[in-house]
Amino acid sequence: MDRFSLKDVSSESRLSNLVSAFLAARVPQSPAAAELRASDADRERVIAALAEAAGDGRLTHDEHEERVGQAYAARTLGDLAALTADLLPPERQPLRMDERPLTAFFRSEQRTGRWVVPSHVPVTSVGGRITMDLCEALLQSRHVVVQLAVMAGTVTLIVPEGVRIVTAPSARVGSVRDEVRLPPGATGHAPDAPVIELAGFVLGGKVVARSPRRPKRSLFRRP
Repeated sequence: MDRFSLKDVSSESRLSNLVSAFLAARVPQSPAAAELRASDADRERVIAALAEAAGDGRLTHDEHEERVGQAYAARTLGDLAALTADLLPPERQPLRMDERPLTAFFRSEQRTGRWVVPSHVPVTSVGGRITMDLCEALLQSRHVVVQLAVMAGTVTLIVPEGVRIVTAPSARVGSVRDEVRLPPGATGHAPDAPVIELAGFVLGGKVVARSPRRPKRSLFRRP
């Protein structure tokens, strides 16, 4: 490795350590995602994945029946997640227990689907693109703080209609594009609307918050 490459690796390592220290000092301990109570909808997600695995031969008939019974009896998200851990890669799991910070150094990273969102989410982007889709996510708190450490990167938040996007008073977030819509017919945010608070800093980058696209209406209606 030449001298220039060694210098780059050393600089990136120091930068990563600096960012990690910045975030670690501000992220309190949260209850483990696996300990949260499971809902009927969560059970149905796992049962659908088990049915697919049985259909293509990854589970035998007896294994499928046993795991479906365990899914109906599951009390926590961790109990459910264990039933599909050996069937699908992490990004395709019906329930995602990944509690690691979102980090993108000159690459793209995304977190979507049914994942558990802690009350504080560390997000680091250096020349990268990060997408957080909260439309199917399970919020541990109605007030989520997104702790940003962004340099020449882009962070995109996809949230349901009616979610409030605010910026912490101490934050240094220059470029925020808030395109989150209100629900149809609403004139303002509901008093109990979930809040996404942007904290930390964004230097030479931007944050975009938007709602998902509404389904298109058919031109032909049934009589």
